[in-house]
This record gives sequence, structure tokens and C-alpha cells, in this order.
Amino acid sequence: MGFRIRPLLIAFFSRVLANYLPVLLFLVTGILIGIVALAAGRVLSPRNPYPAKLSAYECGFEAFEDARMKFDVRYYLVAILFIIFDLEIAFLFPWAIVLDEIGVFGFWAMMIFLAILVVGFVYEWMKGALEWE
Repeated sequence: MGFRIRPLLIAFFSRVLANYLPVLLFLVTGILIGIVALAAGRVLSPRNPYPAKLSAYECGFEAFEDARMKFDVRYYLVAILFIIFDLEIAFLFPWAIVLDEIGVFGFWAMMIFLAILVVGFVYEWMKGALEWE
């Protein structure tokens, strides 16, 4: 009995695994391309670290210092401004594609959304996030 089941199981699994072979090849190719790109960057990139290059530049203050130190809030205002415009663009492209299908209701819904974003932009402008000293 074991001899009859074994060929059936092998045939079944070979058919099932054959369906997943493109997915496996895609994953292996993606991982190999990632490894090759990281290795090429490591081998070919110049290494000349200096204090200004190694300093904190994302948020304007050192990441691992006293949690109660004062910091400039303008960084966060610029981040909010980025999110406002990023959301606007992310919603405008699909909306523009289906504008004929959604009609007047879709048009005015987007106008309300853009008005809310304009209120956020005006808030940023009034807080001085666009003026960096």
C-alpha cells in the first residue's frame, strides 16, 4: 500500500510546487538583487567620515541625550506640511482618473478635502513653518 501512495504523493506535490515555482524564483531573484546592490555599495562607495557627516541631521538634535532638553518644533511643523501635500497628491491622482465616473458629488467631496488641506497649510504658514532662520 505504501508503494502505491508514494507515487501519488510525489505527483501531487510536484504539481503543487510547480505552481509556486515562479513565486520562489521571484523571491530568490529579489533577494539576490538586494544582496548584490548592498555588496556593490559597500565595496564601491568611498569612506571618508567626518564630524559634520556623522552628526544628527534628521530632527536637529542628538537622538540619545536628555529627554527633557528643549528642541525646535519647526521640524515637526515641516513634517506636518509634508504630510499635507503628500496626502493631497496621493488622493488627487486616483480622483482625477475616475472623475468622469464619480460625477459632481465626487468633485465636491474632493473640493471639501482640498479645503481642509488648505486650512492646514494656512495654519503652517501662520505658525512660520515656511520661514527657516
